[in-house]
Formats: sequence, structure tokens, C-alpha cells
Amino acid sequence: MEILIGIGALLIVAVCVALWVVTVKNRFRRLIVKIGEGESGIDVALTKRYDTLTKMLDVCRQYAAHEVETFAKTIEMRRGMSMPERQAASAQMDDMAARLNVVAEQYPELRSADVFRDLQAGIRDTEEHLQAARRLYNANVSAFNQYLATWPYRVIGKEYKPYAFFEAEAAKRADISMKL
Repeated sequence: MEILIGIGALLIVAVCVALWVVTVKNRFRRLIVKIGEGESGIDVALTKRYDTLTKMLDVCRQYAAHEVETFAKTIEMRRGMSMPERQAASAQMDDMAARLNVVAEQYPELRSADVFRDLQAGIRDTEEHLQAARRLYNANVSAFNQYLATWPYRVIGKEYKPYAFFEAEAAKRADISMKL
């Protein structure tokens, strides 16, 4: 009788451990899906940014000759990129947005146009969405990486590798000079 109780207890422990392992593996899988969702959110925001900047460029073309080729190359290069490569592409688009603002400063009538102001507001909105998407991605990566780094979960998750965070470029980490 004692043997049956011992075997029953071992069986219960084995079932509990098996259920726990399945739960942990499912948690890893859910986090991977959330990370993919975060990446997709960044891509959606970058596409929205591309579309908005392209429209802004079309308005700017009425006042000055500019090419959209850099935008098209950036968006095309982004497909299939790793997160660090996406960061580099994002930096290229930041540079293009800055150049568009320089063009606008050279043409005061463009700056005062309602369409241009609306586009600038759209860009600000797009940038806010992009930042939110990046934060969501990083939060999911953080949860996954923390889970992966802690014992006993790392034993079960040894088949997974940590994900890279979306990080700001070094130039954007520097303090901004506000001298006029």
C-alpha cells in the first residue's frame, strides 16, 4: 500500500512538473508572438512615416527639386532586416526629415502653407506612434529576456536566444544645445 502511495505521489509530482514545463514553454511562445507584434508595429509606424514624408516631399517639390529615391531605398532595404539594421534605416529617414525641414526654412511661403503645417502635424503624430511601437517592442523584449535569464526558466528556454532591443543612435543620446 505504501508503495502505491509513493508511486502515486511521484506520478502527481511528474504531472505537475510536466504541466509547469508546458506552461513555461507556452509563455516563451506567447512572448515571441508579442515581440513579433512589436516588430510589426514598428514597421507599420515606419511605413506611415514613409507615406507622410513622401507626401511632404511632394509638397516640397512644388518649391524645390528633391528626390524620393532615398525614401524608396530605405523602405525597400528595411524588408528582412534585423533590428539593428532597422535602426540604421530609421536613422536615414531621420536625416531625410531634417533635410526636408531645411528646405521648408528656405521657402517661407511653403512653411506658411496650411498643407505643409498639416503634414508637419502628421509627422509629429507619426513620430509619437513610432515611439510607442518602439516602447512596446522593447517592453516585450525585456519581458522575454528577463524570463530567459532567470532560473529555472532558462533551463527550459535554453533553445531560445535573447532578442535585441531597439536602441537610439549615439548622436540622439547626446544633450541638445538650445542656444539661439
